[in-house]
Amino acid sequence: MIRTILRVVLGALYFIAGIIHLADPRPFLSIMPGWVPMPETVVALTGVAELLGAAGLVQWHSGKLRQAAAIGLAFYAICVFPANINHFILDMARPDHGLGLGYHVPRMFAQPVLVWLALWTGSAIEWPFSKRVH
Repeated sequence: MIRTILRVVLGALYFIAGIIHLADPRPFLSIMPGWVPMPETVVALTGVAELLGAAGLVQWHSGKLRQAAAIGLAFYAICVFPANINHFILDMARPDHGLGLGYHVPRMFAQPVLVWLALWTGSAIEWPFSKRVH
């Protein structure tokens, strides 16, 4: 039951994030590392990826589709991590430190949790809750 609730919550969060990426890409463009080609296209595609991943994660009928969406969202969270690091660096370089360590440090630790949460709620993995076979 908790897995289903967290799956729906995570799907809703990714859906909202996808809408925001498409509706107002400016904040995402401002934290994009300089080495990323075609940043506007990348931000738009990340919004689409979030929307598709959210839709796949919350659907009820196909476990295979849900698992594929979970793997896609986990991969997505890994791929956007450089932008999170860049945002941290940019903020810390500001005289007022932008959002500060109270925002950025938990965000850095949350990224691997988001990877795991997508995989676990989408039933792509069972760890650490699987029963051991002896």
